[in-house]
Amino acid sequence: MSTRDLYTTAPSTPSWQVPATGAARFSWEYDMEDAGRERLLALYQKGKDKQWDGATRIDWDLEVDPYDPLGTPDEVLTLHGTRHWAKMTEKDKGDLRRHYSSWQFSQFLHGEQGAMVCAARIVESVPDLDAKFYSATQTMDEARHAEIYGRFLHDKIGMLYPINDNLQSLLGDTLRDSRWDMPYLGMQVLIEGLALAAFGMIRDTTDKPLPKQILAYVMQDEARHVAFGRMALRDYYKQLSDAELREREEFVIEGCYLMRDRLRGVEVLDNFGIPRKEAEELTEQSEFLHLFRKLLFSRIVPCVKDIGLWGERLQKAYLDMGVFDLGDSNLDLLMTQDEEIAEQLDAERFAQEEQARVAEVADAIADGAEQG
Repeated sequence: MSTRDLYTTAPSTPSWQVPATGAARFSWEYDMEDAGRERLLALYQKGKDKQWDGATRIDWDLEVDPYDPLGTPDEVLTLHGTRHWAKMTEKDKGDLRRHYSSWQFSQFLHGEQGAMVCAARIVESVPDLDAKFYSATQTMDEARHAEIYGRFLHDKIGMLYPINDNLQSLLGDTLRDSRWDMPYLGMQVLIEGLALAAFGMIRDTTDKPLPKQILAYVMQDEARHVAFGRMALRDYYKQLSDAELREREEFVIEGCYLMRDRLRGVEVLDNFGIPRKEAEELTEQSEFLHLFRKLLFSRIVPCVKDIGLWGERLQKAYLDMGVFDLGDSNLDLLMTQDEEIAEQLDAERFAQEEQARVAEVADAIADGAEQG
């Protein structure tokens, strides 16, 4: 079935064209022994070593209930406790869960395609060859993630939402900028940082094995991507003037407000006949969404601070959003945990497969003995 047939509202055009600006840069320095390049080359090696196939590493035979894909409790649904909830049947509530899961994973899917395009743009525009090498591995990672989220939405939920307006706006701003560091800042720091926090919250709360697998394995890759952005930008921003740093901080402030406003999911409530103004009021009143929004910045704020964007206006913006205190979070620890969770899932799955093989051999021996 065509994706267009699965959209709640089909996009007006089948594609989105963003005019490209800026220079494509070549480097004629191929010496890989330069001491200053060791960190990025080590990350590039890790990027090569950690490639995987989404068709085989993920157990696609696992069943998913499209009307409760994530095991979402009633209490976290925006309509819970409202006059609308009292009128809903169990089927209506299942439809609501399906729509929310579709909306979340659709934004993940669109964001991953954006990440793939931005990573390819970095390959084209970044000056250093080692950064080009790593970005090439990331482009493949993002293609795999888009493939996986697309398959999950098509095969397991059977419904997609169009890209959210604010996410599309931030992607467009990131791609239109001619400065080579902006795809790093817009994608690696802001969009990837937000996605990581959202992935992690669902990964750590869902009791459904397939989405847990998908999110854990994607996050293992994303931990490398954020590390790459931090390395590149931390070094580069030390060289910039105060005026140039302020320009980047303004971009971060605007992007963070865009993403904060993106996280309402009012598109879902639109599809349940709730007027836009009331839908926005309901989302603003949701205690869960307030907590969710704050936690979504847990990866962005410490990364922004780490790369050297921590001017007065940016700090005031984070105070206004209620996320300033997240600047002291231990980002390295979070990334290490992301990798360990994926490795633990692998170990558990391999142990189960080994037990199944042992049991199969034992049964075959027993059958042979009986026949003998």
